Amino acid sequence: MTRLSVNINKVATLRNARGENVPDVQKFAQDCESLGAQGITVHPRPDERHITRRDVELLKPLVRTELNIEGYPDRRFMDIVTETVPAQVTLVPDSPSQLTSNAGWDVVGNKGLLGDIIRTLHDKGIRVSIFIDADVRQVEAAAQTGADRVELYTKPYADNYDTGREEAVRPFVLASRRAAELGLGVNAGHDLNLRNLAYFAQQLPKLDEVSIGHAVISDALYLGIGETIRRYLACLNE
Repeated sequence: MTRLSVNINKVATLRNARGENVPDVQKFAQDCESLGAQGITVHPRPDERHITRRDVELLKPLVRTELNIEGYPDRRFMDIVTETVPAQVTLVPDSPSQLTSNAGWDVVGNKGLLGDIIRTLHDKGIRVSIFIDADVRQVEAAAQTGADRVELYTKPYADNYDTGREEAVRPFVLASRRAAELGLGVNAGHDLNLRNLAYFAQQLPKLDEVSIGHAVISDALYLGIGETIRRYLACLNE
């Protein structure tokens, strides 16, 4: 069964707008778990415009499912994750100024860097996923780094879903199949939503986890977080 990890960055963005503790990020994470989410994802960026280092410290003992911390592996990020020791770290190639992730790693060109980072994280017992485009070459390179999983960047699928979902999902099917052959787990995320998620999950030969934040929080404004999580889980189980 594919697991749903809720990215709570947007909850922290809302809290930070007032400089107080409303909404309570830690309680929201716990509520998501109690409502059926099987993981919590955070991305503590250097400018702390949403999730802060303190949030990560507070979340670690509270999260009962899996805490997934994503980010670029600079010294600050590595200090956070090696001190926190989450269940999973997702390595993304974002620069500090990026608004959101917009491409996967060139793993082929960064195997040495990523391999060193992964060994450090494995020494702490942390599962490691590399954020990549749906490209079989990048999947194969990820396997050579020692990564445990890849996370497929799904915006191209979401952008082309309405004009041809069969063609849009094909590279992801191929990437998922190759990952399975190489013994890699497969995660996915970015612009997955209630319209396109079920088809995506049905088509992939292997899909361990989806990480969804913006769409979940946006849908919750209308549906409530409980009903929103219920619907996303239903998409994954159709």
